[in-house]
Amino acid sequence: MRYLLAAVLVLLTAPAFAAETYTLDPNHTNIYWKANHFGFSSPSGKFADVKGTLLLDEAKPEKSKVVVTINPASIVTGIAKFDEHLKSPDFFNVLKFPEASFTSFKVDKTGKDTAKIYGDLTLLGITKRIVLDAKLNKIGDNMFGNHVAGFSLKGEIKRSDFGMRNYLPGVSDEVSLEIEVEAIRDVAKK
Repeated sequence: MRYLLAAVLVLLTAPAFAAETYTLDPNHTNIYWKANHFGFSSPSGKFADVKGTLLLDEAKPEKSKVVVTINPASIVTGIAKFDEHLKSPDFFNVLKFPEASFTSFKVDKTGKDTAKIYGDLTLLGITKRIVLDAKLNKIGDNMFGNHVAGFSLKGEIKRSDFGMRNYLPGVSDEVSLEIEVEAIRDVAKK
């Protein structure tokens, strides 16, 4: 009985390993996109203003969750006139829809450092489920003493799913996404 009581006390006082909260680093998080233009080329750009929180459970990645907000007006192609057109009602209509978001609801581990992340993407006021292929690049401390998790993700969406039908089929319905993320562990919530 004494050993049973000792074992229970050890279990009750042992540190619980649970998910930790990370904040996306806005300086090292970008969403890149590419769409085909009449078969001649595939113009690309990025959303530079991305914010979010990652609840990362290293022991049980399937319990992890990510919530992201995107400022569509932060779209950058390197061509100012093209950026303005993309912000117009023809595409992202940023005055009417100043925010897009992604919230994961399921993570399936597919390998040692890979997973499929299932989530709801809201764009132009329409929410659709999408899947992102994620690769964990590294978890560790950076040179500034922050504990960082880095990921690369890929996926594809259809513009028409979100009501963005202008210039179809000349401008492809399919838009490929590549996302680079660095997230810093929130010490206050550790």
